[in-house]
Amino acid sequence: MTAPVDHEPPTDLLSGISDIDALSHLLADLHNDLAGKVTRFRYLADLGEALGSQGTLFFGGTVAFNAWIEARFSFIQRNFAATILLCQSIVENQLAAFLDCGLMIEGNKPRITFRSTLKLCQDHSLISKEESIDLERLLTIRNPLSHYRTLDDDQNINRRAATAGQRFEALIEQDAWFAIGLVMRILAKPQFRLG
Repeated sequence: MTAPVDHEPPTDLLSGISDIDALSHLLADLHNDLAGKVTRFRYLADLGEALGSQGTLFFGGTVAFNAWIEARFSFIQRNFAATILLCQSIVENQLAAFLDCGLMIEGNKPRITFRSTLKLCQDHSLISKEESIDLERLLTIRNPLSHYRTLDDDQNINRRAATAGQRFEALIEQDAWFAIGLVMRILAKPQFRLG
Protein backbone atom coordinates (compact mmCIF):
# COMPACT_ATOMS: atom_id res chain seq x y z
CA MET A 1 0.00 0.00 0.00
CA THR A 2 1.44 3.36 -0.99
CA ALA A 3 0.83 6.61 0.82
CA PRO A 4 -1.22 9.24 -1.02
CA VAL A 5 0.91 11.77 -2.84
CA ASP A 6 0.37 15.38 -1.93
CA HIS A 7 0.05 17.36 -5.18
CA GLU A 8 0.47 21.10 -5.32
CA PRO A 9 -2.08 22.98 -7.40
CA PRO A 10 -0.82 23.84 -10.88
CA THR A 11 0.79 27.21 -11.33
CA ASP A 12 -0.86 29.51 -13.83
CA LEU A 13 -0.64 33.11 -14.96
CA LEU A 14 -2.83 34.32 -12.12
CA SER A 15 -1.23 32.25 -9.37
CA GLY A 16 0.22 35.36 -7.70
CA ILE A 17 -3.22 36.91 -7.33
CA SER A 18 -5.20 36.02 -4.24
CA ASP A 19 -8.88 35.12 -4.47
CA ILE A 20 -9.78 38.44 -2.83
CA ASP A 21 -7.69 40.36 -5.42
CA ALA A 22 -9.33 38.40 -8.22
CA LEU A 23 -12.78 39.12 -6.80
CA SER A 24 -12.07 42.85 -6.57
CA HIS A 25 -10.94 42.88 -10.23
CA LEU A 26 -14.05 40.98 -11.31
CA LEU A 27 -16.36 43.30 -9.36
CA ALA A 28 -14.63 46.37 -10.82
CA ASP A 29 -15.05 44.89 -14.31
CA LEU A 30 -18.73 44.19 -13.63
CA HIS A 31 -19.30 47.75 -12.49
CA ASN A 32 -17.26 49.32 -15.32
CA ASP A 33 -19.60 50.57 -18.07
CA LEU A 34 -22.63 49.22 -16.23
CA ALA A 35 -24.98 51.72 -17.93
CA GLY A 36 -23.62 50.69 -21.34
CA LYS A 37 -24.07 47.01 -20.51
CA VAL A 38 -27.69 47.62 -19.52
CA THR A 39 -28.31 49.60 -22.72
CA ARG A 40 -26.84 46.85 -24.89
CA PHE A 41 -28.81 44.16 -23.00
CA ARG A 42 -32.06 46.09 -23.49
CA TYR A 43 -31.28 46.53 -27.19
CA LEU A 44 -30.93 42.77 -27.58
CA ALA A 45 -34.10 42.18 -25.58
CA ASP A 46 -36.02 44.65 -27.77
CA LEU A 47 -34.74 43.04 -30.96
CA GLY A 48 -35.55 39.62 -29.53
CA GLU A 49 -39.25 40.50 -29.71
CA ALA A 50 -39.01 39.90 -33.49
CA LEU A 51 -37.92 36.30 -32.98
CA GLY A 52 -40.49 33.54 -32.79
CA SER A 53 -42.54 33.17 -29.61
CA GLN A 54 -40.85 29.78 -29.16
CA GLY A 55 -37.42 31.03 -30.23
CA THR A 56 -35.37 30.40 -33.34
CA LEU A 57 -34.45 27.24 -35.20
CA PHE A 58 -30.69 27.15 -35.68
CA PHE A 59 -30.09 25.29 -38.94
CA GLY A 60 -26.39 25.95 -38.37
CA GLY A 61 -26.51 23.59 -35.40
CA THR A 62 -24.26 23.87 -32.40
CA VAL A 63 -21.77 26.11 -34.22
CA ALA A 64 -24.38 28.78 -34.98
CA PHE A 65 -26.15 28.38 -31.64
CA ASN A 66 -22.98 28.65 -29.55
CA ALA A 67 -21.78 31.58 -31.65
CA TRP A 68 -25.16 33.23 -30.94
CA ILE A 69 -24.81 32.73 -27.16
CA GLU A 70 -21.26 34.08 -27.20
CA ALA A 71 -22.07 36.98 -29.56
CA ARG A 72 -24.80 38.25 -27.23
CA PHE A 73 -22.54 38.01 -24.20
CA SER A 74 -19.62 39.63 -26.06
CA PHE A 75 -21.83 42.49 -27.23
CA ILE A 76 -23.13 43.18 -23.73
CA GLN A 77 -19.62 42.97 -22.25
CA ARG A 78 -18.20 45.42 -24.82
CA ASN A 79 -16.12 42.81 -26.63
CA PHE A 80 -16.93 44.33 -29.98
CA ALA A 81 -14.35 42.61 -32.21
CA ALA A 82 -15.51 39.23 -30.87
CA THR A 83 -19.12 40.24 -31.51
CA ILE A 84 -18.39 41.00 -35.16
CA LEU A 85 -16.45 37.77 -35.72
CA LEU A 86 -19.17 35.69 -34.08
CA CYS A 87 -21.96 37.43 -35.99
CA GLN A 88 -20.31 36.54 -39.29
CA SER A 89 -20.06 32.93 -38.12
CA ILE A 90 -23.74 32.85 -37.16
CA VAL A 91 -25.11 34.12 -40.46
CA GLU A 92 -22.73 32.10 -42.59
CA ASN A 93 -23.53 28.84 -40.80
CA GLN A 94 -27.25 29.56 -40.49
CA LEU A 95 -27.81 30.46 -44.13
CA ALA A 96 -25.58 27.76 -45.64
CA ALA A 97 -27.09 25.06 -43.40
CA PHE A 98 -30.60 26.17 -44.35
CA LEU A 99 -29.70 25.86 -48.03
CA ASP A 100 -28.10 22.47 -47.42
CA CYS A 101 -31.11 21.15 -45.46
CA GLY A 102 -33.41 22.27 -48.26
CA LEU A 103 -31.17 20.58 -50.84
CA MET A 104 -30.62 23.94 -52.53
CA ILE A 105 -26.86 23.46 -52.84
CA GLU A 106 -26.05 21.53 -55.98
CA GLY A 107 -23.27 19.02 -56.31
CA ASN A 108 -23.11 17.76 -52.72
CA LYS A 109 -20.33 20.24 -51.84
CA PRO A 110 -18.71 19.86 -48.41
CA ARG A 111 -18.11 23.63 -48.32
CA ILE A 112 -19.72 26.69 -49.83
CA THR A 113 -18.30 30.20 -49.92
CA PHE A 114 -20.18 33.00 -48.20
CA ARG A 115 -20.71 34.88 -51.46
CA SER A 116 -22.11 31.72 -53.08
CA THR A 117 -24.39 31.33 -50.07
CA LEU A 118 -25.65 34.88 -50.48
CA LYS A 119 -26.33 34.36 -54.20
CA LEU A 120 -28.25 31.14 -53.54
CA CYS A 121 -30.20 32.79 -50.72
CA GLN A 122 -31.22 35.60 -53.08
CA ASP A 123 -32.08 33.11 -55.85
CA HIS A 124 -34.40 31.26 -53.42
CA SER A 125 -35.84 34.52 -51.99
CA LEU A 126 -34.51 33.85 -48.50
CA ILE A 127 -32.83 37.27 -48.38
CA SER A 128 -33.50 40.50 -50.24
CA LYS A 129 -30.99 42.45 -52.30
CA GLU A 130 -30.70 44.97 -49.44
CA GLU A 131 -30.00 42.19 -46.93
CA SER A 132 -27.39 40.77 -49.27
CA ILE A 133 -25.69 44.18 -49.39
CA ASP A 134 -25.75 44.36 -45.58
CA LEU A 135 -24.33 40.83 -45.31
CA GLU A 136 -21.54 41.79 -47.75
CA ARG A 137 -20.86 44.81 -45.53
CA LEU A 138 -20.58 42.51 -42.51
CA LEU A 139 -18.03 40.47 -44.47
CA THR A 140 -15.95 43.59 -45.22
CA ILE A 141 -16.11 44.60 -41.56
CA ARG A 142 -15.11 41.12 -40.38
CA ASN A 143 -12.33 40.39 -42.88
CA PRO A 144 -9.78 42.93 -41.56
CA LEU A 145 -10.31 41.54 -38.07
CA SER A 146 -9.51 38.01 -39.30
CA HIS A 147 -6.95 38.74 -42.00
CA TYR A 148 -4.02 41.15 -41.97
CA ARG A 149 -4.53 44.38 -43.88
CA THR A 150 -1.85 47.04 -44.42
CA LEU A 151 -2.69 50.70 -43.91
CA ASP A 152 -2.83 50.99 -47.72
CA ASP A 153 -5.93 48.76 -47.72
CA ASP A 154 -9.12 50.81 -47.38
CA GLN A 155 -10.65 48.02 -45.24
CA ASN A 156 -7.91 48.37 -42.59
CA ILE A 157 -9.83 49.37 -39.47
CA ASN A 158 -7.33 52.05 -38.42
CA ARG A 159 -7.53 53.59 -41.87
CA ARG A 160 -11.35 53.43 -41.79
CA ALA A 161 -11.34 55.16 -38.40
CA ALA A 162 -8.99 57.91 -39.60
CA THR A 163 -11.02 58.42 -42.78
CA ALA A 164 -14.24 58.66 -40.74
CA GLY A 165 -12.56 60.97 -38.21
CA GLN A 166 -13.38 58.53 -35.39
CA ARG A 167 -11.43 56.72 -32.74
CA PHE A 168 -10.86 53.02 -33.43
CA GLU A 169 -12.97 52.09 -30.38
CA ALA A 170 -15.94 54.13 -31.58
CA LEU A 171 -15.81 52.62 -35.06
CA ILE A 172 -15.58 49.02 -33.89
CA GLU A 173 -18.46 49.61 -31.45
CA GLN A 174 -20.55 51.03 -34.31
CA ASP A 175 -19.66 47.98 -36.42
CA ALA A 176 -20.70 45.63 -33.59
CA TRP A 177 -24.11 47.33 -33.23
CA PHE A 178 -24.61 46.89 -36.97
CA ALA A 179 -23.48 43.24 -36.89
CA ILE A 180 -25.67 42.13 -33.99
CA GLY A 181 -28.68 43.99 -35.40
CA LEU A 182 -28.19 42.30 -38.76
CA VAL A 183 -27.98 38.86 -37.16
CA MET A 184 -31.23 39.53 -35.30
CA ARG A 185 -32.92 40.51 -38.58
CA ILE A 186 -31.77 37.29 -40.22
CA LEU A 187 -32.79 35.10 -37.27
CA ALA A 188 -36.23 36.76 -37.24
CA LYS A 189 -36.98 35.55 -40.78
CA PRO A 190 -40.09 33.36 -41.05
CA GLN A 191 -37.96 30.37 -42.09
CA PHE A 192 -36.20 30.40 -38.72
CA ARG A 193 -38.93 31.53 -36.31
CA LEU A 194 -40.54 29.01 -34.01
CA GLY A 195 -44.08 29.87 -32.94
